[in-house]
Amino acid sequence: MNRPTIADLARASNVSLSTINRLLHGTGTVRGDTADRILEAADAIGFYGLGALRERKRDNLPHRELGFLMQQSHRPLYQMWAEALTSAALRRSDVIIEPKVVFEDDLSPEAVSGNLLKMGETADAVAVVTADHPLVSQAIDELRSKGVPVVAFVTDLSAASRAGFVGTDNWKVGRTAAWFINKTARQPGKVFPLIGTNRYQCQDISDASFRAYMREHAPELIVSESLLTYEEPQNAYEIVHKLVEEEGDLRGLFVNGGGISGVLRALRELPSERRQNIHVISRDIGPETRKGLNEGLITASICHPLDKMPQELIEVMLRRLEYKDTASIEQRIVPFDILTPESVWT
Repeated sequence: MNRPTIADLARASNVSLSTINRLLHGTGTVRGDTADRILEAADAIGFYGLGALRERKRDNLPHRELGFLMQQSHRPLYQMWAEALTSAALRRSDVIIEPKVVFEDDLSPEAVSGNLLKMGETADAVAVVTADHPLVSQAIDELRSKGVPVVAFVTDLSAASRAGFVGTDNWKVGRTAAWFINKTARQPGKVFPLIGTNRYQCQDISDASFRAYMREHAPELIVSESLLTYEEPQNAYEIVHKLVEEEGDLRGLFVNGGGISGVLRALRELPSERRQNIHVISRDIGPETRKGLNEGLITASICHPLDKMPQELIEVMLRRLEYKDTASIEQRIVPFDILTPESVWT
């Protein structure tokens, strides 16, 4: 039996001989759906060059460098994000993505904006987690003028020229956190929100909605002024250590940002009968949070989904590259996960 020829493959896949030759010899581009149809036909008829066609299809795919500017390399949460983003990028079958993750330990707007501009020299698109600041907006404006879209990740930004935002509904996050404390605190007392800084939109919005729910549904719980941790565990430890010494009627902590490991360290120093009356709601998903849930120190963690968020982010970045000329901002709101001591995995 004669082996199938290129002409046989062209007839089986209903394309021209020139299209087969372009894909087989890499002399031109072939649409992704057409390449798939050719590969299916080649497999069906036993075409001898199936392996070469698969390689050519991969070479025929668009290549993109996507930059991801993360914060604080020492925090397990951001290491988890980096791994999830890299894995999601490499799983794409319709495009060859070279993911480039950069950690910025200096959270100042000068450092963030400088890194954004540097990454934009080679990246086709950039995603960033950062506090809102005019210097950051200025860098995003400059990259937009050079055709490099910037997408805000986790926390939105006010930069008018940002290409998109991928994150959770932070208004619902704050109200959900308040619901948990309201339902679990059995006595009147004080509740303290802890935030990294007011320049993180996600934290500021969650803080406002947390207070709105408490005013409406839990007047017996007094919500104090938000305390700044600046995303540092040691600061969070010192804040909570002072609170448990001075506030005998402490009923709840909404850890609306970084520093959960410091919060847990302070709570572990307390006798169990005191700890059980303090209900902690976290926004972290890292190993320290899981440990705190398993120990019963955290009532619930309202967190970004590690599986869905990276996929949505990469999809938005690729779409903004495809539609560079549009002035609209693409927003993807991803449902948050809720972890409790009974649902957390180890």
